[in-house]
Amino acid sequence: MLRTLNLDGDRQADLNVHGGISKAVYGYPVEHYAFWKEILPDMALPPGMFGENFTTEGMLEAELNIGDRFRIGEAELMVTEPRMPCYKLGIKFGSSDIIRKFLQSRRSGFYFAVLREGKVEAGDVIELVSRDPHKVTVADITRLYAFEKNDLQTLRRALQVEALPQSWRDHFQQQLAKVPAEVDSQ
Repeated sequence: MLRTLNLDGDRQADLNVHGGISKAVYGYPVEHYAFWKEILPDMALPPGMFGENFTTEGMLEAELNIGDRFRIGEAELMVTEPRMPCYKLGIKFGSSDIIRKFLQSRRSGFYFAVLREGKVEAGDVIELVSRDPHKVTVADITRLYAFEKNDLQTLRRALQVEALPQSWRDHFQQQLAKVPAEVDSQ
């Protein structure tokens, strides 16, 4: 059963930075595993290695909008944010360097909020229900956070996305506040 806060039998251990309504389910694209096998050739990388609940296919960060809705089995989910790496990823991989590599790779995966609880099974089709009209992608959020903090146009669009958790909107509002007025008016 996929519940509002997690998948039965797969609870998050540290709820300070993991889990919650906007991070109930973590998806990671199977397409990224080939990249990591090149970067980490001596490491076994079975599905789920990045801590994902769902190893997805055909769902890449640059194509998923924050707020896009999907049906999986009986459940309905909404894309909410990218995953930011934490020290636990370093522990799992036996290297703190993986945190930097993970962020720089821009292969973050994405979190879902559960809008309707329901039974899901391995192999269920992930069906698009609706696209968010703001067209702010998971990749955009990662880019704004770590790489292009002064993309004012995308920052403003991101602030309009209701599905984006408040903590992200607060962060982006602080980024906007740091922009000098002469730059902001250009």
